[in-house]
Amino acid sequence: MTTIFEALRKDHDTQRNLLERLVQTSGDTEARSKIFKQLKHELDMHANGEERHFYKPLMSNDMMQEKARHGVAEHHEIDELLEKLQETSHDSSAWLKIAKDLKEKVEHHLEDEEHTFFQLAGKVFTEAQKTDLAKDYESYMAKNA
Repeated sequence: MTTIFEALRKDHDTQRNLLERLVQTSGDTEARSKIFKQLKHELDMHANGEERHFYKPLMSNDMMQEKARHGVAEHHEIDELLEKLQETSHDSSAWLKIAKDLKEKVEHHLEDEEHTFFQLAGKVFTEAQKTDLAKDYESYMAKNA
């Protein structure tokens, strides 16, 4: 049985891969547009699913409430960088700088989750909750892919 942590980590790996590919692109190319569109969709879907099926269940736990709020706040910061990228000309030098800022912000967020949040949440959730949340998250992601 997959746990919520494994399901989230799988998507985190996809995001890292897309970010790496994105910052390797240059100019107003089809490759840059395609990877950006894929990444934006992936990050939007993941944030929504994660907030519903990971952070929301943690909010009611005193030990995790502040961490969960911090994670949601970082999702908003990532959204703002995605919006900036959307509005910036793909062939401008500013675009690549924003893309690199986005990569740094997302990677920091994923590290926080994987090395801090997951360990703490592992103490909060029961084994059944870990697998039920994974099923709900995976179902949400499949439905909105």
